[in-house]
Amino acid sequence: MGGRFRVGIDVGGTFTDLVAHPSDGGTLRMLKVPTTPDPSQAVLEGLETLLGPDDEVAGLTHGTTVVTNAMLEGRGARTALVTTRGFRDVLEIGRQQRDHLYRLDVPGRVPPPVPRSLRFEVTERMDHAGRVLLPLDEADVARVATALRRARADAVAVSLLHAYSNPSHERRIAELLAGTVPHISLSSDVNPEHREYERTHTTCANAVLAPLVDRYLTDLEAGLARGHRAAMLRLMQSSGGMATPAAMRRIPLAMLLSGPAGGVAAAQAVAARAGVLDAVTFDMGGTSTDVCLVRDGRVETVSERRVLGQPVRMRSLAVESIGAGGGSIARVDRAGALRVGPQSAGAVPGPACYGRGGEDATVTDACVVLGYLNPEASFGGLRLDPDRALRAVESVGSRLGLAAHEAASGIVEIANAAMTRAIRAVSVHRGYDVRRCCLIAYGGAGPIHAGRLAQTLGMSRVLVPSYSSAFSAYGCLVADLRYDAARTARGRLRDGGSAWEGVFRQMEVELLTQLEREQVRAARVVLRRSMDLRYEGQNYEIEVPVEPGEEGEAVRRRFTEVHRRLYEYATDEAVEGITARVAAVVLTPAAPPAEVGAGAPAGEGANAVGGGPRRAHYYGLGWIPTPVYSREGLSPGRQIDGPAIVEDVWSTALVYPGQRCRRDAVGHLWIEAIP
Repeated sequence: MGGRFRVGIDVGGTFTDLVAHPSDGGTLRMLKVPTTPDPSQAVLEGLETLLGPDDEVAGLTHGTTVVTNAMLEGRGARTALVTTRGFRDVLEIGRQQRDHLYRLDVPGRVPPPVPRSLRFEVTERMDHAGRVLLPLDEADVARVATALRRARADAVAVSLLHAYSNPSHERRIAELLAGTVPHISLSSDVNPEHREYERTHTTCANAVLAPLVDRYLTDLEAGLARGHRAAMLRLMQSSGGMATPAAMRRIPLAMLLSGPAGGVAAAQAVAARAGVLDAVTFDMGGTSTDVCLVRDGRVETVSERRVLGQPVRMRSLAVESIGAGGGSIARVDRAGALRVGPQSAGAVPGPACYGRGGEDATVTDACVVLGYLNPEASFGGLRLDPDRALRAVESVGSRLGLAAHEAASGIVEIANAAMTRAIRAVSVHRGYDVRRCCLIAYGGAGPIHAGRLAQTLGMSRVLVPSYSSAFSAYGCLVADLRYDAARTARGRLRDGGSAWEGVFRQMEVELLTQLEREQVRAARVVLRRSMDLRYEGQNYEIEVPVEPGEEGEAVRRRFTEVHRRLYEYATDEAVEGITARVAAVVLTPAAPPAEVGAGAPAGEGANAVGGGPRRAHYYGLGWIPTPVYSREGLSPGRQIDGPAIVEDVWSTALVYPGQRCRRDAVGHLWIEAIP
């Protein structure tokens, strides 16, 4: 007799991780398999390995890098843009910002997501308050429809001037173009906020991704049905919450940071259980490293970020991502300097030590040479080959006149330096003292590097959660259902939120209606309000939370406090609100903590753990015989001094000299500086 399972899945650039939680409250199951060129294939094959033929999938939450990779690689649908007459070239004009004005070695701007030949104008005009100045010329729209058919466009973005105030013209265009183009994205749906360039670019990016995401979800759903694994499918969003496939087909851009969001959700849950209020999450996988700040138990979010230098306005966790992972390739540049990343060996061929044809030295190969990884280990069915790792690192070292261990140490330190900068970007650069934060390390490579990063940054504690290697997949089990809405509504902050009360309530009704269609009762929904505020005359805003019926002076005090923390000053000038925001959150029943010894690894290739001491090389200290411990073998409360290596079936934690490690009752590892 099979069981019913909720399954969390994280598709990374190198591995796909799966974690299954039985509905009857039994033990967790976990699996790690190599990511396939078609990511849905690894997901489906992993499910068949993880679950028995009689097991049933009650719910499946899925984090994926499909959207991220498509944007970074410039892949997507043939997309057109329809805009107000005279605004065809807003994508080219942009903001005229030049971050590297006098550097000749910086490549030019990334081409716009829609070429000029596919950008069309229609006669219409709204003012900033949503009043119609020129009615929509439907004959223009008919001519555009003919042009779209000739151009064989797969998707179209519609972004009209001031459509955030009045979407009627955009919606009429969508009606007239229905049947002409399979995928239509309206700026009033995707990003109903002011600033024409950012709104237009975001809508175009969403349209470019729509056919790709639709195909991916269709293939995934069909595969689940064929394998009799049909279930309630949810997708992770950049905001850290889940959403339905229907919502993601409409706004696929919301999955831009789908992968990192799962790990942050899990880290927030673990930190809350452990009583940690301030932390930096540190997710180092095979391709990239993602870091995020948790302050007072809450994760910071942002409403805009840049991808390849271009603006994308979508609610997302304030994650800083860099191209430094276990698979990051080390090379010697033309000037003779050692570089690491952002290019990655990926899953195929992967690092040299995987024995799948890779010849370039990577961070993982360096860790093998330095003795951090068990030479007898295998991960996700891949057995390590120390000889291949050594040859790859020696090739880099020979170009620098360095021995293999010296080159390996340099590779690791360069990767650590990049990750140190990323951690500072989400903490120190935002006005927070990183020394007060706990570093929560996960991902396949995170626990190896976390101790060294903590030493460099002066952080006194590192938390390595149980099953850290599949932590983002576990996060998919604990993430909440979440939808966000935003409306530009400009006005001076005077007597409180009364001027925006109608806007807030309208968005809340829209979100509750959407959730009601998904059979979610309003009583289960938590509504959170916030506003983008600025001093009059400023160019950019700061988001602050707002309570229903809150007095204007209280909101102003909160804005002043945040402004002073970020910019070291505050004034008595008038404050104005620009954009109102609402998040609708449905809390997910808590999954059990992923306890060591409670879960059962599934599939082949579980890493052999424990064993005798082995030589490991530490930067500035040289080779030191280092005892190796099994995490499962450590009794709760036991404390060991570094240097030490702690292994479990899926990952390795490195305790540096000057640190000690303790396992708690749940199985988490706490690495702390020795006083």
